[in-house]
Amino acid sequence: MSSSYLPATTDSIAQALEAKSPAEAIAILYCILENPSSSSDALRIKEQAIANLSDLLRQENRAEDLRNLLTQVRPFFNLIPKAKTAKIVRGIIDAVAKVPGTSDLQITLCREMVQWTRAEKRTFLRQRVEARLAALLMEEKEYSEALNLLSSLIKEVRRLDDKLLLVDIDLLESKLHFSLRNLPKAKASLTAARTAANAIYVPPAQQGTIDLQSGILHAEEKDYKTGYSYFFEAFEAFNALEDPRAVFSLKYMLLCKIMVNQADDVAGIISSKAGLQYVGPELDAMKAVADAYSKRSLKLFETALRDFRAQLEEDPIVHRHLSSLYDTLLEQNLCRLIEPFSRVEIAHIADLIELPVDHVEKKLSQMILDKKFAGTLDQGAGCLIIFDDPKTDAIYPATLETISNVGKVVDSLYVRSAKIMA
Repeated sequence: MSSSYLPATTDSIAQALEAKSPAEAIAILYCILENPSSSSDALRIKEQAIANLSDLLRQENRAEDLRNLLTQVRPFFNLIPKAKTAKIVRGIIDAVAKVPGTSDLQITLCREMVQWTRAEKRTFLRQRVEARLAALLMEEKEYSEALNLLSSLIKEVRRLDDKLLLVDIDLLESKLHFSLRNLPKAKASLTAARTAANAIYVPPAQQGTIDLQSGILHAEEKDYKTGYSYFFEAFEAFNALEDPRAVFSLKYMLLCKIMVNQADDVAGIISSKAGLQYVGPELDAMKAVADAYSKRSLKLFETALRDFRAQLEEDPIVHRHLSSLYDTLLEQNLCRLIEPFSRVEIAHIADLIELPVDHVEKKLSQMILDKKFAGTLDQGAGCLIIFDDPKTDAIYPATLETISNVGKVVDSLYVRSAKIMA
């Protein structure tokens, strides 16, 4: 090339599209951006060049180059409207997010853009980049920093009454409080998000996110039927948009079915028209858990947890509920096994249930303390002694009822005597 830049024309864009390799196309697009022209046509072509360049760099997984591109085009932002600047900045940040393993780079990039937007007094863009930064910090478990950032941001956005951004921030704050196990504040933030969402048109994806968070909070409070309804709403929204979060909504729907003792419905939901689209490890994991629960088999349950570790153990929402489900299943199995005995060795029960002796002993002692059955552990002999259920003596309730009736008669006589005396 005779000069360091190319003319900002559609022919130059076409030349980049027809390039034999991505590297050549990237070089051509960089040359277009070097063009000093600031006419309206040149600016429009440069916008297109930036969009094409960010796509190519993302495909090549060149995240650092995307970061440098955002710095390089800052002078260009002074020549175009602020709304277009915001669109380009968010587009490049989204492109970096699609490159795997770039969490730290995204945080650094967002921090740089926040500083730049403060210096340039671009409030609208800064608020959105700060919201994105808070979400990234939450993913990296930097909860205190994310909470501080959101607290100041919410106050600022409420003053401006930017409802759409307020929905995003309140929803993010709800997720953050849920991660910190602060359910009352998580529910309060979600209610605020719903209130803001009711005043404006909310995109279907955003509405699906609100429903998903609502389902998670209801499930956490053991209200699985309401949770199922919200997960179903979220699934329908994500399924229509072909959003990858649809499979997680469906997974949590199946979890709710298992938790309300309707594990037999799981196979039907998976084999439905909507369910068949998402057949894979996530649904296979829930089917394995449902089968284990239907058969009341702890061994199958533990096999499912081991075979589908990534889908069950590493998903904090599923893991929390399955832990309580495992405890319930273990208690049911132990009660069934000890029912025929008045005295039995703990080792024998452990053999029958196929679990370690110390694990069984610990669970039995917990069940005795919780009064799930009457008994005691003879640790010297390694035995469990089960007592007969004490029969309630009917004389006590009858006596209390008689005393209550006599009290009513006395009160009635007192009222009558008071009337006669008057």
